[in-house]
Amino acid sequence: MIYVAFALALWALGWWVNARLASGPYASSRAVGLLAPAIFGLTLLAVWELLVRGLEVPLVILPPPSLIALRFGGSLPILWADFVQTFVKGALSGYVIGCAAAFVTAIAIDRSDFLRRGLLPVGNFVAALPIVGTAPILVMWYGFDWHSKAAVVVVMVFFPMLVNTVAGLAEASAMQRDLMHTYAASYRQSLVKLRLPAAMPFVFNGLKISTTLALIGAIVAEFFGSPTVGMGFRISTSVGQLALDMVWAEIVVAALAGSLFYGAVAMIEKAVTFWHPSQRG
Repeated sequence: MIYVAFALALWALGWWVNARLASGPYASSRAVGLLAPAIFGLTLLAVWELLVRGLEVPLVILPPPSLIALRFGGSLPILWADFVQTFVKGALSGYVIGCAAAFVTAIAIDRSDFLRRGLLPVGNFVAALPIVGTAPILVMWYGFDWHSKAAVVVVMVFFPMLVNTVAGLAEASAMQRDLMHTYAASYRQSLVKLRLPAAMPFVFNGLKISTTLALIGAIVAEFFGSPTVGMGFRISTSVGQLALDMVWAEIVVAALAGSLFYGAVAMIEKAVTFWHPSQRG
């Protein structure tokens, strides 16, 4: 019970420190914005460690963070190979192909009312299909290597990106479009100078949503067939071996990769849409 008491005391201390930071004179500063989540995360890990050890939770149910860290440090070559196979080859390639294809298709839909009426309902139908149903089919079509995982990612990111881009291209007001028409601007000039800049917040919303979908799709697809490498393959086999520390190490890799990927897209968005009200300080 000593561990549990320490955990409760540590949680109360972390809560008090963050509450003081949030209500202090520097609450809106960048330093506090970085320090507060860091304190929360470290407190959560410490409480997790103390509770698991104090309550003697079996390792097959929930390993302590220290054991996960040891497994992470001792399995860096394996984790790196899994990261390259799943994220770089499968998720990232499918993300680029799917988002690029969706962007081009959105411009085609914007020019064609027929495509808007015919393709978007089909897209909504395909987007509603469960990944556990489409992934095995695509794995059988494209093989067990990363190509099938990229295909799953393309299917997952295509329609969220398409819907956001189509909505963004319609964001320019009728008055702005009439003004471009008054200037005798062609469709291409109106698209480049008015409608694409106005659509950028929507485009980046689709890109940010797709970052998480891409990684999830690649990992889940590996459960249905993969070479002897990859995050999904490692998680599946480690669960069968009751090596929960390895499972959590792979989860840490996936969380870090997804967070950094999302952060990179958000930084690009801030640089591109600096004029938008949402990016102003």
